[in-house]
Amino acid sequence: MDIAALFLTCVVILGIMTIRNHLSRADRRAARIERKLDLVLDHLGLHDEVPGLDEVRTLVHEGKQVQAIKLYRENTGADLLEAKQAVDRLS
Repeated sequence: MDIAALFLTCVVILGIMTIRNHLSRADRRAARIERKLDLVLDHLGLHDEVPGLDEVRTLVHEGKQVQAIKLYRENTGADLLEAKQAVDRLS
């Protein structure tokens, strides 16, 4: 019984490691594609419009960084780090 539990534990751990590896590769691939798209947009002189950016700028100028980050995340669906970096660039 102990050997079966040990074997099952090893299989589960290997499965989790495989899934993490695939997700990591997918994340890296998506990041490369996003960088390439950003370069294409810059080359064409196009800018990705962020909805509600004026409201975010207003909050930044009022010194309300946390509210600005929260609003940016709500408007764009960005994660916390991306939203903070975007708000920091606005200030």
